[in-house]
Amino acid sequence: MYRFPLLLLITIIISFDGLAQDLNHAKKTINTLASKKYWGRGYTKNGMAKAADFIEKEFKKFGLTAVNGTDFKQEFTFAVNTFPGKMKVKLNGVTLKPGRDFIVHQASKGATTTDSLIKKDSITYLSKNGNIALSIQPKLTWSVAQKELDYTVIEVSKTAVLTEPVVIDVAIENKIETTFTAANVVGMIKGTVKPDSILMFTAHYDHLGSMGNKTYFPGANDNASGVAILLDLVKYYATNPPKYSIVFIAFAAEEAGLLGSKYFTQNPLVPLKNIRFLWNLDLMGNGDAGATVVNAMIHPQEFALLNKINGEKKYLLKINPRGKAANSDHYFFTEKGVPAFFLYTQGGSPAYHDVDDIAKNLPLTAYENLFKLFVGFNQRIIN
Repeated sequence: MYRFPLLLLITIIISFDGLAQDLNHAKKTINTLASKKYWGRGYTKNGMAKAADFIEKEFKKFGLTAVNGTDFKQEFTFAVNTFPGKMKVKLNGVTLKPGRDFIVHQASKGATTTDSLIKKDSITYLSKNGNIALSIQPKLTWSVAQKELDYTVIEVSKTAVLTEPVVIDVAIENKIETTFTAANVVGMIKGTVKPDSILMFTAHYDHLGSMGNKTYFPGANDNASGVAILLDLVKYYATNPPKYSIVFIAFAAEEAGLLGSKYFTQNPLVPLKNIRFLWNLDLMGNGDAGATVVNAMIHPQEFALLNKINGEKKYLLKINPRGKAANSDHYFFTEKGVPAFFLYTQGGSPAYHDVDDIAKNLPLTAYENLFKLFVGFNQRIIN
C-alpha cells in the first residue's frame, strides 16, 4: 500500500476541510433563512425584519464596519399588499391547498363569498356577481404587489381541477400596508491601499413572505443562496483584506420591484462613481448547466476577462452572455453608470417563486467554484 508523506496528507485534509466548511456554512445559512422562523422573509410575522437582523449580526461577527460609521441598516418605506389571515378556497365543494393547489393573485382584494361560476374561455371563469376571477394555470408562480385591485383573482393548478368548475367558496383576507418599513443591510471592509476605490457585492435577502397564516414561500434559491455566498465572501475578505474597499449590501424589497436597490442608488451611502465593479448575486443554488451573466454585452471587456478566468480554471460548464435587463438589483446601478454584472446559475431544481423552493432541493453544484470565480475576477480587477 502506498503511504502519503504525513505533511502532504495533512495539507490535503486541511484543504478539503476548508472547502467543506464553506459549503457547510452556505447550507446552514440557506436552511436558516428558508426556515419557518423567517416566514418567507416577507411582510407578515416580522419575517423580513428578522432576516435583516440575522444578516446584520453576521456582518458584525465577521468584523465589517458600517459604511456611515454607525448603522448597518438603511431604512425606507413603501406600500405593499399582504395576506396575513384567512386563505381558504373550495372548488365544487373540494378544499384546495394554498400554495400547492391555488394562489391568490398578489394584488387581489380579500373576499368572503360563495358563488356560481360562468365560463369565459378554456382557462377563465368569473363569479356570477363579478368580484371573483378564476384562472387555471399549468404552474403556480407568486409575486408581490404594491397596490390592491377591486376584485379577487384566484389561480388554480390544472392538476387540482378534477371537474368543470361550477361553484367557488372563498374566504381570503388581505391588508394593504401603506408604510411598510424595510432595511438594506450595508457593511464594508476598508481597502489597504486604495480605500476610495470600491468593489461591491449585493444580494437581496427578501422573498415573497406568506399567503395566509399557514403557507409561506421559503425562497431557498431565491435568494437565501445569494445571501449565503455573500456572507462567505464577507468571511473571506474579512481575513484577506484587499487593496480596494469592498462594500457588501443585502437588499430588501427586491421582489416588490427592486425597491431596496432603487432607494440605495437614490440615497447612496458611498459615491457611486467610486464603484469599480459590482457583482449582484441571485439564484446561486444550482449551476450544473452553467450560469448566465446579465450586462455581459454592455461590458464586453469584463466579460472576456471572466471567460478567460473560467477557461483557465474550468469553474463552470459555460457562462452565457445576456444583455441589459431590469431583472434584479444590479439594474438601478447600471442606470447610474456603475459597471455591474448580475450572475445567476442554471440547471437543478425548477422551483421558482413557489412553495417548492426549499433548501433540500438545492444541489449547490457550482457553489464553491462560483466563490473562486468571484474572488479570482476581483483580484484581476484590483491588479
